[in-house]
Amino acid sequence: MQELIATHQNESGDLIVSARELHEFLGVKTKYKDWFPRMVEYGFVENTDFITMAQKRATAQGNETTYFDHHIKLPMAKEISMIQRTEKGKQARRYFLAVEAAWNSPEMIMSRALEIANQQQQQMISELAELEPKAQYYDLVLQSPTLIKVTEIAKDYGFSARHLNSLLSDQGIQYNLSGTWFLRQQYADKGYTHSKTFKRPDGGTNSHTYWTQTGRLFIYETLKSMGIYPLLERQEIEHQSEVAHIESNV
Repeated sequence: MQELIATHQNESGDLIVSARELHEFLGVKTKYKDWFPRMVEYGFVENTDFITMAQKRATAQGNETTYFDHHIKLPMAKEISMIQRTEKGKQARRYFLAVEAAWNSPEMIMSRALEIANQQQQQMISELAELEPKAQYYDLVLQSPTLIKVTEIAKDYGFSARHLNSLLSDQGIQYNLSGTWFLRQQYADKGYTHSKTFKRPDGGTNSHTYWTQTGRLFIYETLKSMGIYPLLERQEIEHQSEVAHIESNV
Protein backbone atom coordinates (compact mmCIF):
# COMPACT_ATOMS: atom_id res chain seq x y z
CA MET A 1 0.00 0.00 0.00
CA GLN A 2 1.44 3.35 -1.07
CA GLU A 3 1.80 5.85 1.76
CA LEU A 4 -0.24 8.94 0.88
CA ILE A 5 -0.05 10.59 4.31
CA ALA A 6 2.39 9.59 7.06
CA THR A 7 0.92 7.95 10.15
CA HIS A 8 2.68 7.48 13.47
CA GLN A 9 2.00 5.63 16.69
CA ASN A 10 1.78 7.79 19.80
CA GLU A 11 2.71 6.77 23.35
CA SER A 12 -0.83 5.47 23.96
CA GLY A 13 -0.66 3.16 20.96
CA ASP A 14 -3.00 5.23 18.75
CA LEU A 15 -2.27 6.03 15.13
CA ILE A 16 -1.98 9.77 14.55
CA VAL A 17 -1.67 12.07 11.53
CA SER A 18 -0.31 15.58 11.11
CA ALA A 19 -3.30 17.82 10.41
CA ARG A 20 -1.08 20.14 8.39
CA GLU A 21 0.03 17.26 6.16
CA LEU A 22 -3.60 16.21 5.71
CA HIS A 23 -4.55 19.83 4.89
CA GLU A 24 -1.82 19.93 2.25
CA PHE A 25 -2.82 16.57 0.73
CA LEU A 26 -6.47 17.59 0.51
CA GLY A 27 -5.51 20.72 -1.40
CA VAL A 28 -7.68 22.93 0.79
CA LYS A 29 -7.57 26.56 -0.37
CA THR A 30 -8.42 27.98 3.05
CA LYS A 31 -5.37 28.78 5.19
CA TYR A 32 -4.58 26.13 7.75
CA LYS A 33 -4.98 28.49 10.70
CA ASP A 34 -8.57 29.15 9.63
CA TRP A 35 -9.39 25.67 8.31
CA PHE A 36 -8.47 23.58 11.34
CA PRO A 37 -10.65 25.48 13.88
CA ARG A 38 -13.59 24.96 11.50
CA MET A 39 -12.91 21.23 11.46
CA VAL A 40 -12.82 21.15 15.27
CA GLU A 41 -16.34 22.64 15.29
CA TYR A 42 -17.66 19.32 13.98
CA GLY A 43 -17.44 18.04 17.53
CA PHE A 44 -13.81 17.09 18.03
CA VAL A 45 -12.27 17.53 21.48
CA GLU A 46 -8.71 18.64 22.21
CA ASN A 47 -6.58 16.12 24.13
CA THR A 48 -9.10 13.42 23.18
CA ASP A 49 -9.25 13.52 19.39
CA PHE A 50 -6.19 15.68 18.83
CA ILE A 51 -3.36 17.53 20.56
CA THR A 52 -1.85 20.89 19.66
CA MET A 53 1.84 21.03 18.81
CA ALA A 54 3.67 24.36 18.90
CA GLN A 55 7.26 25.28 18.15
CA LYS A 56 9.24 28.47 17.56
CA ARG A 57 10.52 29.15 14.05
CA ALA A 58 12.56 31.93 12.48
CA THR A 59 10.96 33.94 9.67
CA ALA A 60 12.73 35.03 6.48
CA GLN A 61 13.10 38.45 8.09
CA GLY A 62 14.92 36.94 11.06
CA ASN A 63 12.02 37.30 13.47
CA GLU A 64 10.62 34.50 15.61
CA THR A 65 7.13 33.13 15.16
CA THR A 66 5.12 30.28 16.66
CA TYR A 67 4.29 27.43 14.28
CA PHE A 68 1.23 25.33 15.13
CA ASP A 69 0.38 21.82 14.01
CA HIS A 70 -2.09 19.30 15.38
CA HIS A 71 -1.69 15.56 15.80
CA ILE A 72 -5.07 14.02 15.09
CA LYS A 73 -6.16 10.44 15.70
CA LEU A 74 -7.11 8.25 12.75
CA PRO A 75 -10.91 8.39 13.31
CA MET A 76 -10.75 12.20 13.23
CA ALA A 77 -8.61 12.11 10.08
CA LYS A 78 -11.16 9.82 8.37
CA GLU A 79 -14.07 12.06 9.30
CA ILE A 80 -12.32 15.26 8.25
CA SER A 81 -11.51 13.67 4.90
CA MET A 82 -15.16 12.74 4.38
CA ILE A 83 -16.34 16.25 5.32
CA GLN A 84 -14.36 17.78 2.43
CA ARG A 85 -16.70 16.18 -0.15
CA THR A 86 -13.92 16.18 -2.75
CA GLU A 87 -12.16 13.47 -4.70
CA LYS A 88 -9.03 14.06 -2.61
CA GLY A 89 -11.14 13.68 0.51
CA LYS A 90 -12.53 10.35 -0.70
CA GLN A 91 -9.02 9.16 -1.58
CA ALA A 92 -7.70 10.12 1.88
CA ARG A 93 -10.62 8.40 3.62
CA ARG A 94 -10.13 5.17 1.64
CA TYR A 95 -6.43 5.33 2.46
CA PHE A 96 -7.09 5.75 6.20
CA LEU A 97 -9.58 2.86 6.13
CA ALA A 98 -6.90 0.64 4.56
CA VAL A 99 -4.33 1.79 7.13
CA GLU A 100 -6.78 1.06 9.95
CA ALA A 101 -7.55 -2.42 8.55
CA ALA A 102 -3.85 -3.24 8.34
CA TRP A 103 -3.24 -1.86 11.84
CA ASN A 104 -5.97 -4.08 13.28
CA SER A 105 -4.97 -7.20 11.37
CA PRO A 106 -4.12 -10.27 13.51
CA GLU A 107 -0.49 -10.07 12.36
CA MET A 108 -0.10 -6.42 13.45
CA ILE A 109 -1.90 -7.03 16.73
CA MET A 110 0.43 -9.95 17.46
CA SER A 111 3.46 -7.86 16.47
CA ARG A 112 2.47 -5.07 18.88
CA ALA A 113 1.76 -7.61 21.63
CA LEU A 114 5.22 -9.13 21.17
CA GLU A 115 6.80 -5.68 21.26
CA ILE A 116 4.99 -4.84 24.50
CA ALA A 117 5.99 -8.22 25.97
CA ASN A 118 9.63 -7.58 25.03
CA GLN A 119 9.54 -4.14 26.65
CA GLN A 120 8.03 -5.61 29.81
CA GLN A 121 10.69 -8.32 29.84
CA GLN A 122 13.49 -5.76 29.56
CA GLN A 123 11.93 -3.78 32.40
CA MET A 124 11.72 -6.89 34.58
CA ILE A 125 15.38 -7.67 33.86
CA SER A 126 16.34 -4.13 34.89
CA GLU A 127 14.30 -4.41 38.08
CA LEU A 128 15.82 -7.78 38.91
CA ALA A 129 19.28 -6.35 38.37
CA GLU A 130 18.54 -3.89 41.15
CA LEU A 131 16.29 -5.82 43.51
CA GLU A 132 17.85 -9.31 43.56
CA PRO A 133 21.40 -8.23 44.42
CA LYS A 134 20.06 -5.83 47.03
CA ALA A 135 18.10 -8.65 48.65
CA GLN A 136 21.19 -10.87 48.64
CA TYR A 137 23.39 -8.20 50.19
CA TYR A 138 20.72 -7.33 52.77
CA ASP A 139 20.44 -11.00 53.70
CA LEU A 140 24.20 -11.20 54.07
CA VAL A 141 24.25 -8.17 56.36
CA LEU A 142 21.30 -9.29 58.46
CA GLN A 143 22.98 -12.64 59.06
CA SER A 144 25.78 -10.78 60.88
CA PRO A 145 24.30 -9.10 63.96
CA THR A 146 27.67 -8.27 65.52
CA LEU A 147 29.74 -5.12 65.28
CA ILE A 148 32.08 -5.04 62.33
CA LYS A 149 35.33 -3.28 61.49
CA VAL A 150 35.42 -0.87 58.58
CA THR A 151 38.10 -3.12 57.09
CA GLU A 152 35.54 -5.91 56.68
CA ILE A 153 32.96 -3.59 55.10
CA ALA A 154 35.59 -2.28 52.72
CA LYS A 155 36.28 -5.86 51.59
CA ASP A 156 32.65 -6.09 50.42
CA TYR A 157 33.59 -3.53 47.78
CA GLY A 158 37.13 -4.60 47.06
CA PHE A 159 38.40 -1.46 48.83
CA SER A 160 40.96 -0.80 51.50
CA ALA A 161 39.74 0.62 54.83
CA ARG A 162 41.59 3.86 54.04
CA HIS A 163 39.77 4.24 50.71
CA LEU A 164 36.34 3.59 52.22
CA ASN A 165 36.98 5.98 55.11
CA SER A 166 38.06 8.60 52.58
CA LEU A 167 34.85 8.15 50.57
CA LEU A 168 32.70 8.54 53.67
CA SER A 169 34.68 11.59 54.70
CA ASP A 170 34.24 13.16 51.25
CA GLN A 171 30.49 12.67 51.63
CA GLY A 172 30.52 14.61 54.89
CA ILE A 173 29.56 11.56 56.96
CA GLN A 174 32.60 11.31 59.21
CA TYR A 175 35.79 13.09 60.20
CA ASN A 176 39.14 12.04 61.60
CA LEU A 177 40.40 13.26 64.95
CA SER A 178 43.77 12.07 66.24
CA GLY A 179 43.62 8.93 64.14
CA THR A 180 40.05 7.97 65.09
CA TRP A 181 37.04 8.36 62.83
CA PHE A 182 33.89 9.95 64.25
CA LEU A 183 30.48 10.45 62.67
CA ARG A 184 29.37 13.99 62.12
CA GLN A 185 26.58 15.28 64.35
CA GLN A 186 23.67 14.58 61.98
CA TYR A 187 24.62 10.90 61.88
CA ALA A 188 25.91 10.42 65.42
CA ASP A 189 22.59 9.41 66.98
CA LYS A 190 21.45 6.97 64.26
CA GLY A 191 23.03 3.89 65.79
CA TYR A 192 25.43 3.47 62.88
CA THR A 193 28.60 3.05 64.93
CA HIS A 194 29.82 1.96 68.35
CA SER A 195 33.15 2.86 69.97
CA LYS A 196 35.28 0.51 72.03
CA THR A 197 38.14 1.61 74.25
CA PHE A 198 41.22 -0.56 74.75
CA LYS A 199 44.09 -0.20 77.23
CA ARG A 200 47.57 0.02 75.82
CA PRO A 201 50.59 -1.69 77.44
CA ASP A 202 51.90 1.73 78.44
CA GLY A 203 48.76 2.40 80.48
CA GLY A 204 47.11 4.69 77.94
CA THR A 205 43.96 3.94 75.98
CA ASN A 206 42.95 3.73 72.33
CA SER A 207 39.46 4.14 70.97
CA HIS A 208 38.28 2.20 67.92
CA THR A 209 35.09 2.78 65.97
CA TYR A 210 33.04 -0.23 64.85
CA TRP A 211 30.06 -0.18 62.54
CA THR A 212 26.73 -1.77 63.43
CA GLN A 213 24.78 -3.71 60.79
CA THR A 214 22.43 -0.71 60.51
CA GLY A 215 25.47 1.41 59.78
CA ARG A 216 26.70 -1.13 57.27
CA LEU A 217 23.41 -0.86 55.37
CA PHE A 218 23.65 2.93 55.58
CA ILE A 219 27.05 2.73 53.89
CA TYR A 220 25.52 0.46 51.26
CA GLU A 221 22.76 2.96 50.43
CA THR A 222 25.22 5.86 50.44
CA LEU A 223 27.66 4.19 48.06
CA LYS A 224 24.84 2.92 45.86
CA SER A 225 23.65 6.51 45.36
CA MET A 226 27.17 7.20 44.09
CA GLY A 227 27.00 4.28 41.66
CA ILE A 228 29.27 2.09 43.80
CA TYR A 229 28.07 -1.47 44.49
CA PRO A 230 29.48 -4.32 46.59
CA LEU A 231 31.26 -7.12 44.74
CA LEU A 232 28.34 -9.51 45.28
CA GLU A 233 25.94 -7.10 43.65
CA ARG A 234 28.31 -6.19 40.84
CA GLN A 235 28.61 -9.83 39.83
CA GLU A 236 24.84 -10.23 39.77
CA ILE A 237 24.34 -7.05 37.75
CA GLU A 238 26.93 -8.20 35.23
CA HIS A 239 25.14 -11.55 34.97
CA GLN A 240 21.76 -9.87 34.43
CA SER A 241 23.28 -7.57 31.83
CA GLU A 242 24.67 -10.57 29.95
CA VAL A 243 21.24 -12.24 30.04
CA ALA A 244 19.55 -9.06 28.79
CA HIS A 245 22.12 -8.74 25.99
CA ILE A 246 21.63 -12.34 24.90
CA GLU A 247 17.83 -12.11 24.95
CA SER A 248 17.83 -8.82 23.06
CA ASN A 249 19.72 -10.54 20.25
CA VAL A 250 17.47 -13.58 20.09
